[in-house]
Amino acid sequence: MRRKVYVGPLNVPFAEVDLADDNPPVRLYDTSGPSNFDNPQRLAWLADRADGPVTQLALARQGVITREMEFVAIREGVSAEMVRDEIAAGRAVLPANINHPEVEPMIIGKAFLVKVNANIGTSAVTSDVAEEVEKLTWATKWGADTVMDLSTGPRIHETRESIIRNSAVPIGTVPIYQALEKVNGDPIKLTWEMYRETIIEQAEQGVDYMTVHAGVLLPHVPLAADRVTGIVSRGGSIMAAWCLAHHEENFLYTNFAELCEIFARYDITFSLGDGLRPGSIADANDAAQLAELRTLGELTKIAWEYDVQVMIEGPGHVPMHKIKENVDLQQEWCHEAPFYTLGPLT
Repeated sequence: MRRKVYVGPLNVPFAEVDLADDNPPVRLYDTSGPSNFDNPQRLAWLADRADGPVTQLALARQGVITREMEFVAIREGVSAEMVRDEIAAGRAVLPANINHPEVEPMIIGKAFLVKVNANIGTSAVTSDVAEEVEKLTWATKWGADTVMDLSTGPRIHETRESIIRNSAVPIGTVPIYQALEKVNGDPIKLTWEMYRETIIEQAEQGVDYMTVHAGVLLPHVPLAADRVTGIVSRGGSIMAAWCLAHHEENFLYTNFAELCEIFARYDITFSLGDGLRPGSIADANDAAQLAELRTLGELTKIAWEYDVQVMIEGPGHVPMHKIKENVDLQQEWCHEAPFYTLGPLT
């Protein structure tokens, strides 16, 4: 028998499973969310600290244990002090936009349970909002810890709004996808102003973390020229095309400080995208990938100056004997920020 139970005054959800008659039930981590999202308890938590610092990182650095940190500690079976300290050190992130009160706080970092992300989203040929919400429901029912809305085509805003309002897990996006739709799919026509408008739109809706390909620099692009599979990241290829067409540096890199200011206002977590990740094991750990990784480390330190949380997107297509090298370099160059790897097939 399996049932949902809520623990403590913060109503932390668990799945409780009965065992044999002579054994007590076991409690499992649960991501399925509540039956309805009326009056989420996080609204009161946010109201209590409305006049103070916004980001979990800023609060952790001040020694504050937030309700979100307490919630996470119960979920993970650790102390709230440990949660606070890992966030303060940048080794963990708690993605929770102030405009997403429906979220049940969770944490990502090497000191905590492994988390799994699920990708959903409409395309140019299918654009059904209800279907995307159903995908979200099934993903979280079966254990997805975070969900990314990668919608393209029409009704992106409406789709994302429905997903966020019905999600107890953090929702992530890749804002460059929506910005590209605004210029009819032509990356050359992208501008910083258009991108900025897009991230503010998504921030206001409550997106918890955003993948930003700010590490694809103009000098890095030629390093991928001799690859077997070239640049396979969609966001990476968009920014590489823009850089080459304009002979200018990536506008996400040159405007990164302003990005940090916006993210800090909403407590959005950076997922610094690996736009030059390998698309085959032949290209793993090459000069292009590692040059971008160094840049992501530099950007991590800048984001931390603004009290913005950061995780680093990592590659797939890394052969087994190169995985340790890849992780070791990420931990060194990116200052132990969480590594959000895409897995062997992506």
